[in-house]
Amino acid sequence: MLKVKNETSIELPLTYVGKMTQQQLEKHLWDAADILRGKIDSGDFKHYIFGLLFFKRLCDVWEEEYEERLKLYQDAQLAADPEEHRFHIPPGAFWNDVRKHSTNIGEQLNAAFRAIEDANTRLRGVFQDVDFNNKERFPDATLELLLQHFSKHRLRKSDVEADVLGAAYEYLISKFADDAGKKGGEFYTPKMVTRLIVECLQPEEGMSVYDPTCGSGGMLLEGVNYLKRQGKNSKSLQLYGQEMNLNTWAICEMNLFLHDIDDVLIFRGDTLRDPKHLVAEGSKVLRKFDRVLANPPFSLKNWGDEAWRNGDKFNRDTYGCPPKSYGDLAFVQHMIVSLNETGKLGVVLPHGILFRGGAEAKIREGILRDDLIEAVIGLAPNLFYGTGIPACVLIVNKHKEAKRRGKVLFVNGTEEMVEGKNQNTLSKVNVEQLAKAFLAFEEEERFARVVDLAEIEKNDFNLNIARYVQTAEEEKQIDVAAEVSILKELLEKRDQAEAKMLGFLEELGYGS
Repeated sequence: MLKVKNETSIELPLTYVGKMTQQQLEKHLWDAADILRGKIDSGDFKHYIFGLLFFKRLCDVWEEEYEERLKLYQDAQLAADPEEHRFHIPPGAFWNDVRKHSTNIGEQLNAAFRAIEDANTRLRGVFQDVDFNNKERFPDATLELLLQHFSKHRLRKSDVEADVLGAAYEYLISKFADDAGKKGGEFYTPKMVTRLIVECLQPEEGMSVYDPTCGSGGMLLEGVNYLKRQGKNSKSLQLYGQEMNLNTWAICEMNLFLHDIDDVLIFRGDTLRDPKHLVAEGSKVLRKFDRVLANPPFSLKNWGDEAWRNGDKFNRDTYGCPPKSYGDLAFVQHMIVSLNETGKLGVVLPHGILFRGGAEAKIREGILRDDLIEAVIGLAPNLFYGTGIPACVLIVNKHKEAKRRGKVLFVNGTEEMVEGKNQNTLSKVNVEQLAKAFLAFEEEERFARVVDLAEIEKNDFNLNIARYVQTAEEEKQIDVAAEVSILKELLEKRDQAEAKMLGFLEELGYGS
């Protein structure tokens, strides 16, 4: 044990130094959540665990940078200069400064969080809702256990690479989504659904990627991961997002930071009522992107139709104003306007948008007449947190290649899944099958079909997948004449057998 002298002397555990595997880190982080289990609601775990993890990483990386620069410059003041560090940590706001206290620990944590936010413009608000200064929820004994636990492992880059830490963070997000149940869907999209969309959109180096309802940032990160899998420069992507929920926005910012991603701009706010990504501050023109992808809330009620009824000031209502209780096609229209001339988008939507009538039918018709929809990919049921309703992925392309113009690909992926006890999932094989079907853009019996817009128009622009892709085995054609002949033959044999039986009965004296 290491003795630390301070006003109230406590003993600190030795910190383990050295490379951590992702599995070790995941267990370490999940064990931290177990310390809080039973003390606070499981749905709130993420705010506190993520806050401490972020704080610890910031401090450990700062110390690592300091030691490297001290060795280089042989000057302590220069090594501590804010210009020499990715983020500045003011004196008194370090992890070890908080660890010097055994009383009022929550107050010390809060003070350190605020000081770090004030010193770093990009970090403003990331600790916004993390309040440890409530002794009913967080008595000093509980916080001491938490800090002791996090102090067991050093989280410098030399100990935990950004990809490993980022993957462990994503693991934690998914675990917290499991714990949160229905509410988990508000900040987390299953990883393989996200991967499917990105595999279809195929972002390239140097592109801008935008998620208007970015949650914890999983879709943006999958764009980065896609380029890494291709052996390309993932740092060249420019990432943009907007998220309405303050807590979720903070999780997203931490997520991107822990993945060592700096070329990113995530705004807080309601995308439909107050879009933030504009060509210039105060402008009414949305910024354009190469790729747009999202999993907006399904059939959002009170989404802001009052601002669209008399004409949306950002000109996102080209095809009409969606109904008050279904905001799905408001998000789709926002995304279409956010595409540049060669842009593509992929969005997760409920099946209702494929066939509902009224205002939505009019919007659907307009988008189809402009030949923007490239594919409708049906997904297996029960893939998402909080809803078992069937969903689909809609792919929109502003610049279809010649052979795809005037056509829409329908893919019935309802059988592509791994069944689970509480929730189904997509495997890598499932994702490959669905993405392969989209990229091939070809007919595949009972799975995929390319449909001309003329046929869709005959169906009143209904996009219900089952209308175009038949999944049932075709029934064999019945030769009615042959079947009647067989029936007559069977009836004749029955009559003969009946006559023979009655003859036997008469011989035995049972006749009439």
